[in-house]
Amino acid sequence: MSKADKIFIDTCRDILDNGVWDTEFDVRPVWADGEKAHTIKKFGVVNRYNLEEEFPIITLRQTYYKSAIDELLWIWQKKSNNVHDLKSHIWDSWADENGSIGKAYGYQLGVKHKYKEGMFDQVDRVLYDLKNNPSSRRIMTNIYTFADLSEMNLYPCAYSVTFNVANGRLNAILNQRSQDTLTANNWNVVQYAILVHMFAQVSGLKAGELVHVIADAHIYDRHIPLVEEILKNPQYDAPKLKINPDVKNFYDFTVDDFVLEDYKFTPFNKKIEVAI
Repeated sequence: MSKADKIFIDTCRDILDNGVWDTEFDVRPVWADGEKAHTIKKFGVVNRYNLEEEFPIITLRQTYYKSAIDELLWIWQKKSNNVHDLKSHIWDSWADENGSIGKAYGYQLGVKHKYKEGMFDQVDRVLYDLKNNPSSRRIMTNIYTFADLSEMNLYPCAYSVTFNVANGRLNAILNQRSQDTLTANNWNVVQYAILVHMFAQVSGLKAGELVHVIADAHIYDRHIPLVEEILKNPQYDAPKLKINPDVKNFYDFTVDDFVLEDYKFTPFNKKIEVAI
């Protein structure tokens, strides 16, 4: 089976078997019918994925990796905060009448900052350092900008990435303050595994390890029966990731440059409601 499947199963089981409920609190999220959306959670979940061994996509159910990559490019490549630049509609609930999600996500990555080497936004600074300062322990991004939180329609969930080069391999730590485990766990893992592969390819490196740190990993009350069902699904071997080797510039990547060969998964067609 895919190692990503095992990690997902272990994470969900730990939350369900050992987690803490938030029912004592008047929580912010609600379901579409207005009922409060409560969760059971674990604090401080850390998962490690060796990208040299396999591509970490689950087979317990389908992860729509093309849509996940499209969202990743929307944030990291287009540096956009407008849902009209995104093919899917997953952000529509947080967009205003013009399609903007405020000064969030891609907006923050596109803001330029002054360095002694010149003006860079956060993405271009990472690309510069990977080529010019690969031994640096300062290669990181952070989009949780406190001064702009009041102008964000949604506070960043995955907010910081730290990159590190060792033995010709690019490693990364993804920090996430909060995660809806059923809907977003593998989605985020797939995205940031792809990001590591992208940065590695254009920097002459190999993809190494992705470490995923989640402060509040939770499962919503209405998701529990779905999670229990998914955890019993058949599992398959991980697919093989193929990336267009001709792409040498980060901004030239498109969704079509990524293919998963032999991606087998268990069909799961039940609707998964998202709390807002």
